[in-house]
Amino acid sequence: MHRKKLIFSTVTVCAGAVLLFSLGGFKKADPPKKKTRPNIVVILADDMGFSDVGCYGGEINTPNINYLAENGIRYTQFYNTSRCCPTRASLLTGLYNHQAGIGKMTDAEDEPGYQGHITANAVTLAEVLQSAGYHTAMSGKWHVSNTNGQPDPKEQLNWLNHHTTYPTFSPIEQYPTSRGFEKFFGTIWGVVDYYDPFSIVSGTTPIKEVPENYYHTDAIADTAVAYIKEYAKDDKPFFLYVAENAPHWPLHALPEDIAKYKDTYKGGWEAVRKARYKKMVKLGLIDSATTKLSPGFKEEQSWESNPDKEWDAAAMATHAAMIDRMDQGIGRIIKALKETNQLDNTLIVFLSDNGASSEICNHYGPGFDRPNETRDGRKIEYEDKKAVPGPETTYYSIGPRWANVANTPYRYWKAESFEGGIHTPMIAFWPKGITAKKGGYSQQVGHVMDFMNTFIELAGAKYPLERNGHAITASTGVSLVPSFKGQAVAGHEELFNEHFGARYARVGNWKLVAASNDSTWHLFNLAADKSETHDLAAQEPVRVKELEGLWREWAGTHSVFPKPKKK
Repeated sequence: MHRKKLIFSTVTVCAGAVLLFSLGGFKKADPPKKKTRPNIVVILADDMGFSDVGCYGGEINTPNINYLAENGIRYTQFYNTSRCCPTRASLLTGLYNHQAGIGKMTDAEDEPGYQGHITANAVTLAEVLQSAGYHTAMSGKWHVSNTNGQPDPKEQLNWLNHHTTYPTFSPIEQYPTSRGFEKFFGTIWGVVDYYDPFSIVSGTTPIKEVPENYYHTDAIADTAVAYIKEYAKDDKPFFLYVAENAPHWPLHALPEDIAKYKDTYKGGWEAVRKARYKKMVKLGLIDSATTKLSPGFKEEQSWESNPDKEWDAAAMATHAAMIDRMDQGIGRIIKALKETNQLDNTLIVFLSDNGASSEICNHYGPGFDRPNETRDGRKIEYEDKKAVPGPETTYYSIGPRWANVANTPYRYWKAESFEGGIHTPMIAFWPKGITAKKGGYSQQVGHVMDFMNTFIELAGAKYPLERNGHAITASTGVSLVPSFKGQAVAGHEELFNEHFGARYARVGNWKLVAASNDSTWHLFNLAADKSETHDLAAQEPVRVKELEGLWREWAGTHSVFPKPKKK
């Protein structure tokens, strides 16, 4: 199906209001000559599995992401915080997410680690880089401000369905343009209808309607291209944050993209998972001696005995189509950088905010961020597997078995602290600045908080001690710059996480981890068992106690535990 070229996003780039923030508290850095500093582009996928893209073992057609990997570095031990908004908070601030104020989701709670928005005691990458003379822009999903909605459920649905409007979707002081971004186009909330997104704004101005044939993934890319073309006109470097919604549910994809994968997943979960694992070993991404293919999710349910083969294959085909379309947009971003002579001195990093999602989203039904009908009054189908996924009139997700496949070879998924939830594919590409072997791998233990110190080093920026009268929490990120030079750097000796009870402590190669629905600690030696298949907790009780003590110490100093209420 031929689609009209989108012009909406490029128009709104210029039309949106821009709210400039005060740089109070920042000391201007004395950077090196402007032309020597790289542009920085961060591309963040949403709920994309570790092995989904081609260069990480997947069968999905991602030539542009593959190009970045083949001419850059792939990281094999890079971590996130297991869910959308906590990871975004950590990535943007260089802090653990609780320190940045988002320990759970974006509901406002009266606790330091659970404010539901980036707090005044944190600075963003945009604020720091802007103080060093960078242009700053963002296209895509914000999801780090309070999104409490409307108290009346009927009015909330009217809002979601575009039948009523409000001037803001969260407090304006929490918008991207209040946190260092000169320009912003995208959504303030998290979940979206890809054909007609809720909470879409340009700058601070709500977008009340979208053009015919709108598709949000395309608009995110087209806006990023417009920013690049504008910023390429002067000699200031730029920081561009491209925060994708894809492939987060609902499964919304264009028919021509879905058609490419109509037969790809008819072989079923086990076949695709085994094929991915085999390809990952062949690529040298994993070592079969230390990274086994973990047991599949509920293996007693085989593909052959699955009564819903046709629907399940179509669901995964739609997930693949969403990633395919995202890759096409990344291709346009690369092309724009090349055509404006910016590509050679632009650092592009690509990663996912967490593992693929096991959520069966249609079980939630409409409400909060899920509409019950389209703008023009068509009913949205939530009933399990009643309609074919893809169109705007459906709200579905891939579910746990395909999420298990997407996160090959690891266990579990989004929101859990096992490797399937927290282990992200991560690519760094920078023709002028990366001297390590092209297409090689880095085993540096990295974390999304590391971008702050990495970008500060490259930009000649300074991390502030205070901003607008608020003391700023020190970043514990580790610079990735040595890995760009091919240097073997261990990275983080210790890493921790907590999200809705799911938690882990990693010290060296020892990892203590518990699931969100079970407080039992499990112990793994990642040097020999990266897939977490052999629990050593019973054999190593002293080590379990030691790591649990470290986790509790970290939790106590990082606002993980709510403060005791005063009597």
